[in-house]
Amino acid sequence: MDFTECYGDTVSSVAAAARSGCRDRVRTLIKRDYSVDCRDNRGWNALHEASAAGSVECVQEILSAVGGSSRHESAYVNSLTHEGESACYLAAQRGHLAVVRLLLKAHANINQLTNDLSCALYAAVDNRHKDVVELLVSKGAEVNRTHTPSCWTCLHQAVYKGHSEIVRILVNVSNLEALDDHRISPLFVAAQYGQKECLEILVNAGANVNTQAADLATPLLLASQEGHQACVDFLLDNGADPNIACSHEWPQLPIHAAAEFGHIGILRRMIAVTDRVCDHNDGMVSPLFVAVHSDQTKSIELLLEEGYSPDAQDCTNTLDFSSPLSLALCQSSNKPYSESVKLLVAAGACLSEEDWMYALATDKTDLLQLILEHRWIPQPETFTSDCIEPQHHGRTVLKLQELRGLLCVALNQVRFAACWLSPLLKGGLEPSLLFQPHMLEQGDSGVLNYLLEFVNWSTLPPSLKHILNQRRAEKSWEPFPHFDSVPSLSHICRLKVRALLGPDQLMRTSIIQQLHVPSPLYDFLKFRDIPEASYTHSPPSPAFNRIQEYRSTHQHRHVL
Repeated sequence: MDFTECYGDTVSSVAAAARSGCRDRVRTLIKRDYSVDCRDNRGWNALHEASAAGSVECVQEILSAVGGSSRHESAYVNSLTHEGESACYLAAQRGHLAVVRLLLKAHANINQLTNDLSCALYAAVDNRHKDVVELLVSKGAEVNRTHTPSCWTCLHQAVYKGHSEIVRILVNVSNLEALDDHRISPLFVAAQYGQKECLEILVNAGANVNTQAADLATPLLLASQEGHQACVDFLLDNGADPNIACSHEWPQLPIHAAAEFGHIGILRRMIAVTDRVCDHNDGMVSPLFVAVHSDQTKSIELLLEEGYSPDAQDCTNTLDFSSPLSLALCQSSNKPYSESVKLLVAAGACLSEEDWMYALATDKTDLLQLILEHRWIPQPETFTSDCIEPQHHGRTVLKLQELRGLLCVALNQVRFAACWLSPLLKGGLEPSLLFQPHMLEQGDSGVLNYLLEFVNWSTLPPSLKHILNQRRAEKSWEPFPHFDSVPSLSHICRLKVRALLGPDQLMRTSIIQQLHVPSPLYDFLKFRDIPEASYTHSPPSPAFNRIQEYRSTHQHRHVL
């Protein structure tokens, strides 16, 4: 029930006079034998009203009227409202120091609890009544008792409210390591809510800066999460350990919290003090994962600038993702690709087969184009050399494993070849790598015709010619008429130029402009005269379904 509203018709005459602070009226009514103990709908009597109003004179008159045995006076002074509030509690709550002093002399119970587990000291702390707090502490009020459903002590509440002058009083008499129901100490509260002055008082008084809550969180973790730079700096300067694992699930550190919530100043400080094993060690989790998960672009940029690997460690067992890029692609699969994806690809993140699925098993080419902007497709013969340059023309070169993954996915996703074939060939992929039986058996007419234009179709191996002849007979492939003839000399010449320069150099650099040939031949030498195949299939299923389907039906095709 709510007993906070007072109904005027239930208030006794003495109580009404006490509320207004009219001493003479109170005295007159008492002399006429009006009761001082009559209660209103809230359970308040005249002493409650006088104490709440802070009327010392009225309190004195009422206490005089109930004089007699000390037992009777004590029972009256400690009578409670329907919410369990004593007169001393009401006076302390409102900061009426003189009234509290009077009531204590009249044997008020200094530690009486209300229905919601508050007390006079807790109320005075909560409302920043420093003088009342000093009085109650000096009179022996219990300072370490827990209050509220969360089991906070008065020190917890003083810190939470930022009442630093009261915290200075309480740290001398309180348990600095008192824990609430989540095993959170007052220092933890100061860090969590950014109460730097209170934090300093507690640390200087000897509070443990590395205390851990029930979930293993530390004050440094919470200050980093909430973006309290000053608290973070103070904690680190006073012995807080940034490498304590703060989670039961995986070793979360303060650097993860800063990265996840995009607190760049704090993240910069954490990078400087955090052990870098979190970036790559098994069983750890790179902060890049959490930055990507929350799409904190600035965090990702800073971590990459500071040398955190875009590949991090494989967190399949921990987070169900093998790399930050896999996580970023999963989050962006059904919308334009996020800045997280762009940053990771630009930083040279390694592409797994499942990553290639997002680029190739779709009717959109935005991701594939993004990858080709930043990655260089090497030629197969370069893998026989002792050393492959990691960078080429400012782009990261695909590793052999990545190229294998690309080709394997491409040959398993021939139904989308009309979408990915042109970007790959224009991106410098050697077309002979795609001349596999599966490609010729499954590719539609437009795809096969476009692919054949990049080679000397008259020199195909007999086994591949057999597949094409079979499809022609079945009328599942309608070749261009000139495929029945020997390739023209001009086509043979451009194939020779392509072979000499390498398709990667020819298609992706301005080297063609350096040749001593007429400029109208530039487009011809770059194969720009060939009409691209058009995609006519039904829209692809969502990315997650495509990945699951790929996992269940995947056949690895050895092409290198």
